[in-house]
Amino acid sequence: MTSLNRRHATALGLGSLLALPGWALAQGAARAAPLKFGVGMFQPDREKNDATYRPLAAYLAQRLGRLVELRTVDSWEGLAKSLASGETDLALMGPWGYVLANHYSHAQAVSTILYQGKPEYFAMIVTHPDSGLDSIDDLLGAKGKGRSFAFGDKGSTSGYLIPVHEFQKRGIDPERHFARVLYTRHQAIQMQVTTGRLDAGADYNRNRDAMISQGLITAARSKVIWQSAPLPNDAFAVSAALAKDVAFVKRLQSALAGVGPLLASQPRLLPANYTGFVARDNAFYKPIRDAGLATGKLGVR
Repeated sequence: MTSLNRRHATALGLGSLLALPGWALAQGAARAAPLKFGVGMFQPDREKNDATYRPLAAYLAQRLGRLVELRTVDSWEGLAKSLASGETDLALMGPWGYVLANHYSHAQAVSTILYQGKPEYFAMIVTHPDSGLDSIDDLLGAKGKGRSFAFGDKGSTSGYLIPVHEFQKRGIDPERHFARVLYTRHQAIQMQVTTGRLDAGADYNRNRDAMISQGLITAARSKVIWQSAPLPNDAFAVSAALAKDVAFVKRLQSALAGVGPLLASQPRLLPANYTGFVARDNAFYKPIRDAGLATGKLGVR
């Protein structure tokens, strides 16, 4: 099991909760233990990830009337396992990680995050302009054989599942086709590809856009040679136990729906370009589930 960051597993949102009527705080604290809120490694490092999602954790604590403990989890696969094991009650997680958690432990999506107003994004494959690769056909043909390629971790949708599915449809086993295959974080993939240390790698448009806007890479050095069909954005999910509490799920969905309108006055509630949440359920993630089944990555429950 991927270790969870417990340095910040404290009563986040306590300051905000103190603004609530005393009886509300007392009743909320008495009714239930703190909610354990797991967040995947969306940012380049743990410290920045924690800082990015503390405002959202505090907001949820205020809206739900319960203390919220924020926990950054190192990998998407680890976050799915923590939701399944009960170490996490709520999670903001990648689509494939959510499908894994749903498949094995009946965790349930309650909302989807919006990026620039949209609930969907794209997986992509990038190379550098000096690679001589101009398309996925080049990458998976003679020009790409013997090259180096990087996936994200095996719990990643765009970094692993979707490109593996595309390779499989084309009859390519990446471990045989490429001379070197790595599994690492999305930010590292872009950095190594743009500097020429890797020939190509899997990523997603939101990460690429963010790294370009932050000046971490340049668009000219990150050449997109393949893009997927639209994929559902990251899920806000709850454990199977919490999913049974219909009243709680409705309060949570209402709290998440309230994030978007507040961003004008409280922009730190979400990272740049994220514009709120929209209520979605398990059915919205069917394209990811279908890819998992097609590749054999979803096993017997």
